[in-house]
Amino acid sequence: MNDLLFALSELHFIRPVWLVLLPAVAALWFAVRRGAADTGLVEAGIAAHLHEALTVGSGGKRRLKAIDGVALGISLAAIGAAGPTWSRVPDPFVAQTVPMVVVLKVTPSMTANDVAPTRLERAKQKISDLLALRAGARTALVAYAGSAHLAVPLTNDPTVMQPYLEGLAPDVMPKEGANAAQALSKAREILSGDAANGAILFVLDSLDSTDLEALNAPGDSGSVLGTLVMLPAEATDPGIDGLGALKVRVTADNSDIRSLDRMLNADYRRNLNETGTQPWDDRGWLLAFPAALLTLIWFRRGWTMRWAAVLIVAGWSVSVPAPADAGVADWFFTPDQQGWLAYRDKNYKKAAELFTDPMWKARAQYRDGQYEQAAQTYDRLDTPEAAFAKGMAHIRSRGYREAIAAFEETLALDPEYPNAEDNLEIAREILDYVETAREQSDTGEDTGIGADDVVFDNKDARGQETTIEPETGGDQLLTADQWMKFVDTRTSDFLRQRFAIEAAQK
Repeated sequence: MNDLLFALSELHFIRPVWLVLLPAVAALWFAVRRGAADTGLVEAGIAAHLHEALTVGSGGKRRLKAIDGVALGISLAAIGAAGPTWSRVPDPFVAQTVPMVVVLKVTPSMTANDVAPTRLERAKQKISDLLALRAGARTALVAYAGSAHLAVPLTNDPTVMQPYLEGLAPDVMPKEGANAAQALSKAREILSGDAANGAILFVLDSLDSTDLEALNAPGDSGSVLGTLVMLPAEATDPGIDGLGALKVRVTADNSDIRSLDRMLNADYRRNLNETGTQPWDDRGWLLAFPAALLTLIWFRRGWTMRWAAVLIVAGWSVSVPAPADAGVADWFFTPDQQGWLAYRDKNYKKAAELFTDPMWKARAQYRDGQYEQAAQTYDRLDTPEAAFAKGMAHIRSRGYREAIAAFEETLALDPEYPNAEDNLEIAREILDYVETAREQSDTGEDTGIGADDVVFDNKDARGQETTIEPETGGDQLLTADQWMKFVDTRTSDFLRQRFAIEAAQK
């Protein structure tokens, strides 16, 4: 589903009472149109068929008249006043892009080179392109063969996922096979912690019939399932063909991942519309532009008020001089409207500079990482929403005491404000933990905390480089913590060890 189809499916009106003007406008248009046609025949003083034959061009009923522009302009104004909308105002504390778990099949079949360079390498490239397209949205990575393993938990930093993605290879997986059902269960488990629906994207080349039923069954988490098929155009697979999920075959360009991202994101945005608490985003202002363009027809000879528009525009331009540093955008948009355009394009720094509305200015500062400035801006407002947002900004800037005070202020203004009480308890726990750790550090009571790193200084190139081999106890596997202390090798080696530990524990 593209953006246009999504907007049409979610379209409704905030103030639908204004739509009652449309039948009245239609009746007025019909009456004036009919009267104008009858008058023309009477004034001509000839028969209707002779009048039509002697008239150059189309009939009077088909020619554009002044009433057409007036009726259309009033209709656009009425629809705009009704408040058309199809989405809510974005919540700065809720991601506007669907949380996604990418499930990558890592089996020997994925090393086939019918999709250059190989199916697996092309799949990694597509996942990297998807991460760039999603612009920092929360994404997790699951790898599966005979068993499924979480490679990277949900993160909004694509640089964290990249080395683990590159390290995946069939020899890393501890168990042979292709257990897609277990991978699906793992992905749904990851998404179960999210309040909103998420998306699961399988990147694979084939699907066993034993897994088909599990993937076609609806999940309890409400997650949406999509599939990127790593097969050439002429190849088919019975399992994938029977899959009811959104299926897109790999392409040479990015049209495949763009299509998948749009389709998977549509359900998430629909869920935000249904469950969100933000006000609806009134898009009626969009109709002001075509309504204003209709005034241009007043300059036609014989049309009513053709000089009135010129006088109004001239008087306005003389009485309201533009500032010397005003740009072209200032002629058409207010600073808040320009700020919203920058905010929509995710240019939060520019949006924060443009907004004059303190609430939106603070939201832009928060999204840009200016947490202290956002807290100061929120402090100017005396609403529960502003107090709650101020607390979140203080949490981000590690001002836990200020955050506690802000959440307490939120509850004082609105005792039922969503998540305020929970966040207050979390802020108190964080502050207690930080102060306890600081006290123990000052008194030397903290035990079991060793050095962050062990460094052997050899800057002068004296002696030989020494490698310390960890004690593994023969074939005994290291724990994940032990491995992380000694790992100094490729990511694939770390993943192989970690997946083997998980498989052995199961």
